[in-house]
Parts: sequence; structure tokens; C-alpha cells
Amino acid sequence: MSSVDESARAAEILKKLRGSIDNIDAALVHMLAERFKCTQAVGELKASHDLPPADPLREEQQIARLRKLALDADLDPAFAEKFLNFLIEEVIRNHKALRA
Repeated sequence: MSSVDESARAAEILKKLRGSIDNIDAALVHMLAERFKCTQAVGELKASHDLPPADPLREEQQIARLRKLALDADLDPAFAEKFLNFLIEEVIRNHKALRA
């Protein structure tokens, strides 16, 4: 096989992989939107019942759960924890705004 053929084959594989990545990114955005609809409802419930916007015990449990899921999925648990912490910070920010 010539280097031109190999380059063409590599370009085709790259195109397919990028298509898959684009589909996964779209799914992630839709899943995040659904997740934030749920956390919005949680925030409204907390605000109407004068509950604190943050729940450190729940957050700790969620981080432990996500780290285990990451390990089971062969994903770096530290990365998964950073991702969840980012989400938690955004949720708490939104919950605080609902209380204001």
C-alpha cells in the first residue's frame, strides 16, 4: 500500500472518529441540559423550603460514586471528579441565585 493510500485511509478514519466525537458532544450537551432542568427543580424546592443551596454530604457521596464509575469505565477518576466539581459549583451558584 502506498503512502498516498495510507494517508487517504487515515483521513477517512479521522473523519469517522470526528463524526463520532461530534455526536457524543451533542449527546453530552442534551444530557447536561436535562441534568440542569432537574437541578433547577431541586434549587426551586430548596429555596421554597429554606434549605441550604449546598449539601456537602451529598456532594461527597456523589464524588465517591462518580470516581467508582470512572474507574469501572477506565476513565481517570481525578478527571471525573474535576468534571463533577465543576457541575456542582454551577448548580450551587444557581441555587444561591434562586434564594436571592
